Amino acid sequence: MFDALKNPLALAGRLLLASLFLPAGIGKLTGFAGTIAYISSAGLPMPALAAAAALIVEIGGGAALIAGAGTRIAALVLALFTLVASFVFHAYWAVPADQQYVTQLLFFKNIAVAGGLLTLVAWGAGAWSIDARMAKNSRHR
Repeated sequence: MFDALKNPLALAGRLLLASLFLPAGIGKLTGFAGTIAYISSAGLPMPALAAAAALIVEIGGGAALIAGAGTRIAALVLALFTLVASFVFHAYWAVPADQQYVTQLLFFKNIAVAGGLLTLVAWGAGAWSIDARMAKNSRHR
């Protein structure tokens, strides 16, 4: 049963993961000054550059997941980005006790998302993707 659902589920997984990153990247783009302020509040150096990098990773990576183009690389970059963001922006161990529950929830949600992204790195985008089409075309040359 699951073999017949492999490709639709791979597509659904890519779309669901992209639904986290693409809107976040667009939000960073449309609220760039606020994004810079938020990054500054975390004490990161060069917050404007970090904000620009984050929106490029989120928009570019989200679009790559949707299309299934360069999926393994995009998923790896997004997984690393998500892990770093988790430790920098969701350090639940460093916030007051009354804020720990939500911060910890966000931290572990991000850890789970990184895990999902790493499965894309391992298994690829599935047959319903540009990656699969390109691989098929390169075999027929």
